[in-house]
Amino acid sequence: MKAVLNGTVLAEAPTEDLIKIEGNWYFPPESVKAELLQTSPTPYTCPWKGDCQYFSVQDGEVVLQDRAWTYPEILPGAVTRVGKDFSNYVAFWKEVRVTD
Repeated sequence: MKAVLNGTVLAEAPTEDLIKIEGNWYFPPESVKAELLQTSPTPYTCPWKGDCQYFSVQDGEVVLQDRAWTYPEILPGAVTRVGKDFSNYVAFWKEVRVTD
């Protein structure tokens, strides 16, 4: 699967390597083009996943705020709930399309 923004592939991995959580596909960290992401200061804590790290995504000359996120250190019960450790996996939002 691919995470694509206006023709630019932000992440790509086989479907079996991704994890779907609450309707969002999470890509393994090694499949994400980190050079296209910028760390965002936006804070968020999920009550069952833990502290979130948002990223803004570069789209040509435009930076799209908080279009990707990860959970660097997930809470203990999250692995049990999801069935796999998804620490540092990256999900995308809004203009980023996830396709086969």
